[in-house]
Parts: sequence; C-alpha cells; structure tokens
Amino acid sequence: MLTALACGAVVFPGLFYSFRKILKSTFTHWSDADVVSVSERLVSAIHASLATAAGVRVVTSCSDVMTDSHWMVNGFAVFGAPYMAHDIYAMYLSHFHNQRVRGQISEHSGHSLQTVKAFLVKDWMLILHHLTLLLIFMPITLFLRRGLGDFFIGCMFTTEFSTPFVSIGKILIQLGLDNTRLHRLNGIVVLLSFFTCRILIFPFMYWMYGRQFGIPLHRVPFHLPLHCNVGNLVILAPQIYWFILLLKKAKRLYLRQKRGRGDGNKDGPKTS
Repeated sequence: MLTALACGAVVFPGLFYSFRKILKSTFTHWSDADVVSVSERLVSAIHASLATAAGVRVVTSCSDVMTDSHWMVNGFAVFGAPYMAHDIYAMYLSHFHNQRVRGQISEHSGHSLQTVKAFLVKDWMLILHHLTLLLIFMPITLFLRRGLGDFFIGCMFTTEFSTPFVSIGKILIQLGLDNTRLHRLNGIVVLLSFFTCRILIFPFMYWMYGRQFGIPLHRVPFHLPLHCNVGNLVILAPQIYWFILLLKKAKRLYLRQKRGRGDGNKDGPKTS
C-alpha cells in the first residue's frame, strides 16, 4: 500500500512538472496560464485512462459481483489518491495564472487568501468532488467494505472513461482548433461516453446485482441497504448536473457554428 501511495505521489506531480517544462519550451508564445491549463489536462487524461483500464480489468475479472476480489481495486485506489490532492493544487495554479492574464491579479503580486477564496467559490463543486473521493470514497474502499463489491468499485473506476475526451476538447480549443471537424467529433464522443459511463453505469450496476440474485431491476433498490442507494444518488446527482452543462455547451457551439455558416453564405462570392 505504501509503495502504491509513494508511486502516485511521485508520478502525477512529476508528470505535471515535466509537461510544464516541455510545453513552455515548445510553445514559447503560450502564457503560464496556457501551459498550466494544458499540463493539468494532460495529467488528468493519463490518470483517467489508467483508472478506466483498471476498472475494465476488475469488472471483467469478477463473475460474482459481491464476493469476487481483485488486487487492483485497493492498489489503484491508493495509487490514485495523490492525484486527487495534486489536481486540486493544479486547478488552483491554473486559476491563479488565468486571473493574472485577465488582469484581476497584478503581474508582481503573489498568492493570497483572496485568490484562494475566489478559487474555492469558482470551482467548489470540482473541489468537493475530489475531496469526497479522497476522504470518503477511498477509506470506504480500503477499510469498510469487508472485502465485498470489488466489481462495483471497478465500475466506479470506469466512470473516468469520458475524462480524456473532455481534456482533448480543452486542448483543441487551446490550440485554436475549436472550429474543426475533429473538435466536433470529439464533442460527440464526450457526450456519448459521459452519458454511458457516468450515468448509465448506475442502472447497469443495479441490473448486474439483480441478475446475480434473480431480482428484477426495478426491485433491486428495495433489496439494498438505504445507505447504498443514498450513496449512489449522491454520486449520480453531480454527474447529471455536469451532463446538462455539457448539453448546453454543445447547443451553444452548434448554434454559433450555424450562425457562422449562415453569415458565410450571406457574404459569399459576388458576381459583377
């Protein structure tokens, strides 16, 4: 356990530091805000890919959804814990440099309680999400399950499947490729993967439990302890909220591009 924790504490900050150095020397015209933002996204994509791979491995290895176990569940929970703490720091750093770019912080001023407070207000839901995983989900996974339910923890790992595509979308915008077919295609993948792996995964878990014990899907919640259903609702609620935000953003981009095409047709080539 300590080895996995130490590896995570080295790997994720090390990747962040390395990406910042590489991007700073490669894209010399980028600001510190650009470099930090893309570096954060790259590390996030790597963590999410590892989590998804671990989750798929666990899910496909467990034939009994309650009693089968896999070493990767506890191993990755510990390995990934430092990422959650580090990502809060990386998000704050990105917020700090963005405020500098926008002129909300003087170029010569440093970090302050006001900057931290503004960050907490702006990104409170993501911070709460990370702290919940770190301070509640990880202890439950490691100490309170009595060795049961590795299959369901594996399913939770796979919810990260959409994260690399979200990160790719942000990076494409940073590279000025937000009006390309690649960005539109990635947006579709984001919506489909997010809906499948962060929302449909919950009825899938209930269905698998019911299948294991011969219970119809609609009766499964009544066969589970109340805290299990409440916990799932607590996790599901922000996923639905974020999915609605993604849909609204996709709608805005679609309407903007549609208006752009309409303006282009109006200003098309003229014949004399």
